[in-house]
Amino acid sequence: MVSGKNTTYRLIIFTVPAILFLVTLFAAGCNSEDAASLDTDGFAVQRNDMVDHQIINRGIFDKNVIDAMRKVPRHEFVDEGLQASAYADRPLPIGMGQTISQPYIVALMTENLKLAGNEIVLEIGTGSGYQAAVLAEIVNKVFTVEIIVSLHQKSNIVLSKYPGLATSNHDGYYGWEEYAPFDRIIVTAAPDHIPQPLVEQLKEGGIMILPVGPPGFNQVLWKVEKIDGEVISSRIIDNVAFVPLTREVK
Repeated sequence: MVSGKNTTYRLIIFTVPAILFLVTLFAAGCNSEDAASLDTDGFAVQRNDMVDHQIINRGIFDKNVIDAMRKVPRHEFVDEGLQASAYADRPLPIGMGQTISQPYIVALMTENLKLAGNEIVLEIGTGSGYQAAVLAEIVNKVFTVEIIVSLHQKSNIVLSKYPGLATSNHDGYYGWEEYAPFDRIIVTAAPDHIPQPLVEQLKEGGIMILPVGPPGFNQVLWKVEKIDGEVISSRIIDNVAFVPLTREVK
């Protein structure tokens, strides 16, 4: 015969898992509701997975960059037929022989700009507008240049939500002298050398990030700094592949 004490003990063993199960269900329901309330565009899960696995896991730790890339809806910067692949670990075509860069490369280049939030940034190669949007989530003033007319017009639409962002349709090799000098410059297409006009438009103490080299996976991503009037270049990563810097208006 089982004593009252043992019976009580057995009942506790039976009911604790049940209580834990109910608590788990309740928590899961709350988390689902929270996620649903935050997922305003239907891509929050993919966007957070992109940041967690493609960016943080590869050593990107800048909170400003991580927060910006969790926020910017990357799928809005590609054609509708490619939206399901917008958060994949690869570049995607955006037309006119151009691409939207791989998410990790966007994060890597942005982190190396070392943005605090008060910088004036020049971007050469607006493309889809995604990199410009990430920058605009971090700093208050972004100037972005696109030489291809159709891409310039298309990116203007999706970038219109950022009041601190100005766009232009001209040859980015020459920068944007009207608003120079700039605290930071980022180039998202590869010239075969570091453009001197961009070096001249970089402020003292400024940083420029750009790929340099011929087409293919033999380009080098460089950090160019202007320190005490001297231009210092250092390698960030080898074997990157960007589209060539376009010089003719299309």
